[in-house]
Amino acid sequence: FDSLPPAHYKETMSTILVWIQQSEAKLSMPQVAVAEYEIMEQRLRELKALQSSLQEQQKGLNYLSTTVEDMTRKAPAEVSQRYRTEIEVILGRWKKLSAQLVERCQKLEELMTKFQRFQNDTKTLKKWMAEVDVFLKEEWPALGDSEALEKQLEQC
Repeated sequence: FDSLPPAHYKETMSTILVWIQQSEAKLSMPQVAVAEYEIMEQRLRELKALQSSLQEQQKGLNYLSTTVEDMTRKAPAEVSQRYRTEIEVILGRWKKLSAQLVERCQKLEELMTKFQRFQNDTKTLKKWMAEVDVFLKEEWPALGDSEALEKQLEQC
């Protein structure tokens, strides 16, 4: 009986597996190009919420790891190996999921910074183009007015 997992172990294992599957499903959704900053912010909030949830689930994962260690000391070799294999698969998926979350958050934050810079540059360019448009529509000075012609040349 010492080599059998406690009931809490099975519940925690089930909870962790369901959480990993749901999280993997969320991350497997195809990424699409976004041209609105608000949508990018929403996606970042969702990824951060998933990261927080990952932190909350960490306690359960730690419990599973220590329980497997305890059980493997008491269980026969073939049973111990089965538990170790099971936890190694879960830990592998966990690490992959965690790395994907960090990578996606960083990438999205970088893209948001570039997007903001692009929006600012676009505003500046539009303002400059409006000023140039006004300048080009101004009336040209008379041919004899050399002072006005020099002023306009400086503006050009």
